[in-house]
This record gives sequence, structure tokens and C-alpha cells, in this order.
Amino acid sequence: MLNDFKEFIAKGNVMELAVAVIIAGAFATIVASMTDDLIMPIIGAIFGEVDFSDKFIVLSGDVEAGMSLEAAREAGANVIAWGSFVSTVINFLILAFIIFLLVRYAKKVQERFEKKEEEAPAGPSEIDLLTEIRDALKGAPKGPMG
Repeated sequence: MLNDFKEFIAKGNVMELAVAVIIAGAFATIVASMTDDLIMPIIGAIFGEVDFSDKFIVLSGDVEAGMSLEAAREAGANVIAWGSFVSTVINFLILAFIIFLLVRYAKKVQERFEKKEEEAPAGPSEIDLLTEIRDALKGAPKGPMG
């Protein structure tokens, strides 16, 4: 069983997957920052609010006016954090779109390589070459011995 595990780990796909997971985690951080620091403030400015991600609806509990989402949660209030949800949905849409573009590009590159393989003219087979050689030898002028 240990040898099987070593063989599994040694395969390139496992290492590629590990690298992909690490890069995806870093990329998710970049997208989250882009959403929280760039997109959401613009949306907040359009709708007249400075901090859109801090928007929530109080279901129960004592919450003072102007209290942040974190402070309301710490005070034990039951809230619907719709601003955070909207931010998360925007993060997802951005990531999904970028992954779509990457997969689309990879598919186009793969199709190009497949087309090049199909378009490459196949040379004559061994049988064709041997037939040509035989025919050429049959038609060759015979020397003094033949």
C-alpha cells in the first residue's frame, strides 16, 4: 500500500493539482480584494453608501444606529448580512468568468494543436515506398550482366 501511495504522489497530476490549489487560493485573495476594495465602493457610491459590505438587516437584538456588522454580531444580534452576501456573489461571478476565459483559451490552444496534427501530410507508408523502389528497379536499364 505504501508503494501505491508513493506512485500516486509521484505522478505529475498530483503536483499540478497542488500548485493549482495554491495559485487558486492566492488568486481568490486578489479577487476578494478587487471586489471589496474596488467594485463594492463604486457600487456603494452609486447607491449613496460608502461601505456596502457592512449592510445588514436586524432580525432580533439591540442594535444602535450606525453600528457595524461585526459590532452587531458581537452584541448578539441576529442579522441578515446581505451586503457581505452580495460581495461574495460578485467574487464568485468574477472567479467563474475568469475560469471560463481560461478554459475557453485552453480549449482553443488544444484545438490548434489537434488541427496541426490532422493537417500534417502523412508520408507514404513503407509498402508504398517499397513498391516505388521495386517499380524503379524494374524499369531501370539492365547492365552487362542482366
